[in-house]
Amino acid sequence: MVALFMMARTLALRLHFLSHLDDQILPSLKAFAGKRLSSPCLRTSTVCFPTCSSLSPRSVCTTERGPMFVVAGSVRPYQELLPSGSGLSLLHHLTSDEDHTFMKRLTSCTSSQQVLRLLRSYPLLSGAAAASILHRLADLEHDSARGLWKPQILLSDAGLNKLCQTLENDSARLQDEVLVRALLGCTRLYLDPQSRLVLKLMFESQKRLNLERLSVEVLCGLSRALFALEGPNSCMIKQAMSQLQNKDTAQWNTAELVAVYSMLATGLGEDGCYLELLNEMNAQALQLVQQMGPGAISEILGALFKLRHTEALPLVIALCKQAVHHVQNFADPELIVVLSALMHYGHSDHFLVEALERHVPNIAFTAHAETVTKVMQFFRRWRILSPPVFNTVAESFVYRAEEYSTWQVSQQIAALGVLGYLPPDAGRLFRKVESVLHARFSQFQPRALLDLLYACTLLQRYPLNFVSKVFSPYFMQQLQGEESSGIDHRVLAQLTQLYMTVKLECPFYDGPRLSPKFQVKSFLASGQSLETPVEPHFYNAVKSALVDLLGAQSYFASRVLTPYCYTLDIEIKLDEEGYVLPASHTDEVHKRIALCIDGSKRFAANAEKLLGKEAIKQRHLRILGYEVVQISYYEFEKLKDKKEVVEYLHKKIFPHSYRLSW
Repeated sequence: MVALFMMARTLALRLHFLSHLDDQILPSLKAFAGKRLSSPCLRTSTVCFPTCSSLSPRSVCTTERGPMFVVAGSVRPYQELLPSGSGLSLLHHLTSDEDHTFMKRLTSCTSSQQVLRLLRSYPLLSGAAAASILHRLADLEHDSARGLWKPQILLSDAGLNKLCQTLENDSARLQDEVLVRALLGCTRLYLDPQSRLVLKLMFESQKRLNLERLSVEVLCGLSRALFALEGPNSCMIKQAMSQLQNKDTAQWNTAELVAVYSMLATGLGEDGCYLELLNEMNAQALQLVQQMGPGAISEILGALFKLRHTEALPLVIALCKQAVHHVQNFADPELIVVLSALMHYGHSDHFLVEALERHVPNIAFTAHAETVTKVMQFFRRWRILSPPVFNTVAESFVYRAEEYSTWQVSQQIAALGVLGYLPPDAGRLFRKVESVLHARFSQFQPRALLDLLYACTLLQRYPLNFVSKVFSPYFMQQLQGEESSGIDHRVLAQLTQLYMTVKLECPFYDGPRLSPKFQVKSFLASGQSLETPVEPHFYNAVKSALVDLLGAQSYFASRVLTPYCYTLDIEIKLDEEGYVLPASHTDEVHKRIALCIDGSKRFAANAEKLLGKEAIKQRHLRILGYEVVQISYYEFEKLKDKKEVVEYLHKKIFPHSYRLSW
């Protein structure tokens, strides 16, 4: 009976509100006013306005939790918590100093409770300040590190309910920017789309949209709010986007461009929608790029990244050049976005790297954990060996490892492994890594754990206690469970090389063995491989000179797959007296020479240092009995003609013998 009474009272409240709305939308709103929602946590609403004849039902575009201000059930709507007429007008004009002071205090709040206490201490607020409160609460509610507040706790705050009632009462007198910002704040707090506040803000927004006087930034904010409430097929969104497309993009300033990019990136620009508009914006952004600050650069690069826009490379390159001037001014989230976008588009810049090398050592101990990790990923992606960055990050790791997630720990050490770089105080670093493994081993995801252990072996560090667990049937089951489409070749290759490393470099290891069914036959494969394929042009130059040196191509073999999974660029066989044998000979082979034709991609991009995966290959070949001869690109490039190339090869392969002329 109580429940029925509450439902009836709720319906009466809605109809009372509807009776005061403009006759223009009364029929449409009454159509859904009495609808009973089937779930208190996930609601579906349809709100139609007279500018469109039809609108397909759309679900509220969020499923994280239920709406804050529900209008049915045991939680009372905010209107019931306040006596009639107790709302406070938002038309008080605060001075700029007062507004600045309030916004500064609001920004400094680190919890929803602090925001609510601040709200109670300000009896007079501007409309902009009121909307900002909604957004700050949303920022804090979405902070996973602090958890989510129960909706009932927020609803019980009288100050917040008074604020919402005031926004509703004064919606017609709010400035366009404030009105739309308030509506967007409601969507970020997941207010019920059928609540009186949201309906009133929507109604007022529709009236102003019909006047076709809204600015670019207001249209963008409105479109974002409508997308959250009704999805991409909303008739109001189509109306707003039509007005936006009719504006001259060549006249837009940076702030307007950023607003549109951000709006499209929320989902409206997916699947190639509004591609013509996007291309026009790219052209205008190129004209203004030299005026852009760190915030604009980050927003635009982040939007292009989310949209996966393939035609934006000229703009990305220009933004990257401009970012060089602002590296020290980027906030942590902005720098993360910039580096992520540049990695996605496959672009880097020498001057950007230099700027990062100057900046990162100053922030490594204080920057957000994800910022430090993203920097390491960036240097790893471009094979950039940077002792200033790597040394500082390694030192900070010793003190900050507990702050990092297991994935971040894995990524930072993996970057060192890829570049094959050991910091000066490697002992302390790897003792800390071992400590993290002991304390949080069960928290590591299988792939992250494998990447971490693999990186350790690249750097000739062997955490055998943990490696043995990787070869266990239980870990393999976990790994298979993580890989929905089956374990890919690279993961199996890592496991195989990890096992081979333990057997070759730690002969005293007597732990579990890697099952043969998880071992690969070759480390060389298309895509991400544990071996870098030989560069064709470099290989052909060496091969041609080698024919002149040995007398015939039959005296060496090319691209030889060994029983140990490694592929040799060139193999030369010698008998016991040191004579070269035909490549087809299998008997009386006393020595095997492995020529490693190491092109630039096998080295760090900015240093003459082999990558970790190439160094471990040559290390293993030596242990297996091969004589490894390295033909490096930076030595080869200095040779002027074929005669010098032949002499060079003779000295490298047969340093203690005279060369015969054929």
